[in-house]
Amino acid sequence: MEILFNAFFEGPVRDIFRLMFAYWFVWMPIALASIAWEMWVTYVRTNWLANSPRTLLEIKIPQEIAKGPQAMEVVLNAIHSAGGGNMKMRYWHGLVPTWYSLEIASINGKVHFYVNTQRFFKNLLESQIYGQYTEAEIAEVDDYTKVLPKDLPNNDWSVWGAEFDLTKDDAYPIKTYIDYELHLVKEEEEKVDPLSSILEFMGTLREGEQLWFQILIKGAGGEWHEKGNKFVEKLLGRKKFQPGADTGRPPMMFSSGEDMVVKSIERCIAKHGFYTGIRFVYVAKKDVFSPSTFSGMIGMLKQFSSLNLNGFKPAWSTGVNYFFVKRMEYFKKKKIVRDFRARSYFYPPYRSFTNLNSPFGGQVKQFILNTEELATIYHYPGRTAEVPTLPRIEARKGEPPANLPI
Repeated sequence: MEILFNAFFEGPVRDIFRLMFAYWFVWMPIALASIAWEMWVTYVRTNWLANSPRTLLEIKIPQEIAKGPQAMEVVLNAIHSAGGGNMKMRYWHGLVPTWYSLEIASINGKVHFYVNTQRFFKNLLESQIYGQYTEAEIAEVDDYTKVLPKDLPNNDWSVWGAEFDLTKDDAYPIKTYIDYELHLVKEEEEKVDPLSSILEFMGTLREGEQLWFQILIKGAGGEWHEKGNKFVEKLLGRKKFQPGADTGRPPMMFSSGEDMVVKSIERCIAKHGFYTGIRFVYVAKKDVFSPSTFSGMIGMLKQFSSLNLNGFKPAWSTGVNYFFVKRMEYFKKKKIVRDFRARSYFYPPYRSFTNLNSPFGGQVKQFILNTEELATIYHYPGRTAEVPTLPRIEARKGEPPANLPI
């Protein structure tokens, strides 16, 4: 005990404490100013978000869709915006860059497509979807997540959920529709769409079960491309050289697999990127709750994974295997339902945890997916997705509003 006492109160530690107390008038104002600044930014942003109403749009897809995921990529390119206003707008009024929530929900086995957006961007989003999917129907609907009781989980309803991260650096792409050659195959019956398996799985849910899948996106700026280029240069710098006979320059020694990886990364960073958060929530009445549902959903996302490129892994879940299991599980389940309903990921009050087993966790890194990757995970499928519980319309009931922006 005496050794520990001396370690903390004698020697270098004692000197550090003496310096801190002696020069409190230097570091304390800086610390207080930093805390005050964080509180101010949080306040103005919270106020801005509270006064920026959002809306939920349901997209009803037609019987026949001739276009593949590249149509959704065009939509994503059109709504990409990385701007955040000037200094006054950001730090006095609290302006934050807008974000969207792309959602697929299975409600008692019936599958629905949704997009949640700020009402200010509703017309822009509608015009872009109508431009690519001319026979679709878009309707403003009530929030399906709020039909269930507010106090989830409770005595009648069980909850399980997870948030995801990438298995590698986000410069590595996931497996996309280009890899599945969906952009080349013309016949619907010959297409292999990984989204079809997810929709089929979601369509197997029973009465009293709901599965909510959410992809939150916010436009990334030029730093995305700069980071990607530096990453490629770092990869190339690790390769060995051999003398060149004709050019006089030492060409790179690549295997076919390494060459594919570099080309995939270069294709990935050449497109617009979005900061992304992915989560899903499984809600079911206790008498039909099935653990196989959430393990199956995790398995479904492996279709987008590649061992030499990238993939998805659970970064945080509602499961607990440390002390106070029931209490901590209850807290985590309430949190993920609240965050899903608020479509919150990029700004407070959302706080994420990165360790599945830690009660304290840490801040999850916001990863980036480009438009090609996002369009692979979320698009409106053609006949390749023959899911009986996916409602389709025969024809659009009306033309899109005439005042939609072009």
